[in-house]
Amino acid sequence: MRWLAWPLPPPEPGLLAGAQGWWALRFTPRAALLEEALVLEVSSTARLWGGMAALRAQLRQAAPDHEHSQHWAEATTAWQALALLRLQRAGQPPPSRLPHDLPIDTLSALRPHAQALAHLGCRTWGALRALPRGALARRFGLPCLQALDAAWGETQAGWQWLALPEHFALEVELPALAEAAPALLWTGQRLLDALQGWLHARQQGVLELELAWHHDLRRVDGVALPAWQALRLRTAEPLQDTAHLRRLLAERLELQRLAAPVDRLALRSLQTAPLAPASHSLLAPAQGEGAAAGAEPWHQLVERLSARLGAASVQLPVAGDDHRPERMQRWQPALAPSPSCAGRAGQGSGAAHAARATLWPPWLLRPPRALPQQGDRPCLRGQALRLLAGPERVECGWWEGAAEQGDGQGLVRRDYFVAHNDAAGWVWIYRDRASGGWFLHGVYA
Repeated sequence: MRWLAWPLPPPEPGLLAGAQGWWALRFTPRAALLEEALVLEVSSTARLWGGMAALRAQLRQAAPDHEHSQHWAEATTAWQALALLRLQRAGQPPPSRLPHDLPIDTLSALRPHAQALAHLGCRTWGALRALPRGALARRFGLPCLQALDAAWGETQAGWQWLALPEHFALEVELPALAEAAPALLWTGQRLLDALQGWLHARQQGVLELELAWHHDLRRVDGVALPAWQALRLRTAEPLQDTAHLRRLLAERLELQRLAAPVDRLALRSLQTAPLAPASHSLLAPAQGEGAAAGAEPWHQLVERLSARLGAASVQLPVAGDDHRPERMQRWQPALAPSPSCAGRAGQGSGAAHAARATLWPPWLLRPPRALPQQGDRPCLRGQALRLLAGPERVECGWWEGAAEQGDGQGLVRRDYFVAHNDAAGWVWIYRDRASGGWFLHGVYA
């Protein structure tokens, strides 16, 4: 077995126990808190990350940034790794033989007896194990020997592995009362770091979160105050980047006025979604001096503009769950929740939908254009059209009442065809079954 020990950052008042170690759960499910360290058993997952060397490099990159974040140790048991970590932080070199030459005071269970053991000539783990066990148990107690056996790897410990809550919700106390909204960001960053560890471990991205603050006062100038005040933040796509979330919160907090001094801060996730693995762009990276430095991902630009200009000022097209071609797409605020795919007029199975979509044109006419007829055949640009594919029948919108021709509102009953003539080329037309007329609805490239 291979155990890694990483120092924990200083504890935050009110922070949920174990939240400081959530960042490690993306690398192994076997992570636990051991005194002042986070210990990880990685023998079963190292190969998934490309071997121990690659795993160590990724752990160093993902570890929280604090004073001792670059100290870490590796050994065959968690207690040996913790002992090596303590030697590192004390500025002492590792012993040549493990675990025999580890000092007595590097094992917490032996520290109360370190001076007495030194009088007996026992200053290392190996020297202690060489003494008679019965006499040691009578003098120092059985727990000392049990701790030494576990540290040596001769007995198995019952670990309480870190587990993630189903939903992220953390609350911390501020080190001092905050009287302005931007002052909340310093403590808010600690909550964002915990959120990032939770998202990484669950392989999720946040779509909506809520930052709430607790008022220290109940009344101001005789006016009763709510205990909590909050703001909600939406992102255009699932996101794990806390630096970008901090920028968005800063934009919103700049416009926020606190009703009273704040003593506590809470952050919770309202909506998350699975995060798709990153893929490389088909386009070459930007070249030239300053080109890459000024680049900004599209979704971050949308979120920043929405925060500055208002959610209704930035809109994007979204797919609509409707068979009527003119209703398959609509505009909505870029940060609005995505509509459910289980509407009344569902598109049916994915395979059937894809098969029909191969004949749909890339451009639609709004509204559809009525076509003249020669007998019972539709004409365009003075020539009769030949019907080459179809019919594809659409009956939809009955729940909206009577139809108004061309706007897609209400019941429509149409038969769509792919048609062609030498003057107009390839077009998409339909016959309205209620009136019997023909209409041009789409054109092909």
